Amino acid sequence: MTSISQRPAGASGRKVPGHWEGDLVIGKAGKTSMGTLVERTSRYLVPVALPDGRDAGAVREAVIGSVQGMPAGLLRSITWDQGVEMAQHAALTLATDIPVYFAHAHSPWERGTNENTNGLLREYFPKGTDITGDISYLNAVADEINGRPRAILQFRTPAEVFAELLLDDNSEDDLSSIASTG
Repeated sequence: MTSISQRPAGASGRKVPGHWEGDLVIGKAGKTSMGTLVERTSRYLVPVALPDGRDAGAVREAVIGSVQGMPAGLLRSITWDQGVEMAQHAALTLATDIPVYFAHAHSPWERGTNENTNGLLREYFPKGTDITGDISYLNAVADEINGRPRAILQFRTPAEVFAELLLDDNSEDDLSSIASTG
């Protein structure tokens, strides 16, 4: 496990795009869940469907599928909490070339962007409700969240800022390969 304290300095200042925060949102009685990936600079949400459960193998494969097609310049790191769902983080890194860093135990503020986004997701999936594994529905929810103007982004939307990051990365063609969000 590599500590968040070893994460590149560019991730902390949010000036360098491509650093992500990840987590799980757990549904009713812990039986359903979804993963979330949130880009730190743009606050752009990529939902991770987990129809096969939330064990380490299922999460690894779902995250790999969620980042396929994104330009390497926007995949610099992922920071996660110390949940067992990331037990296969080394295999994830081998498959994607994205290093995974871990926040300190009981320190949710170290992944504040993701915690805030998970709070927004709770408007759609209140505690005690099932979370669908249907990626089309999860993408529709993410579209709404990514389409909300944010004061922190000078009232631009995460989708607008993320699209700019894609263009800045000379990856205009890659915009269509990102999940339908945006």
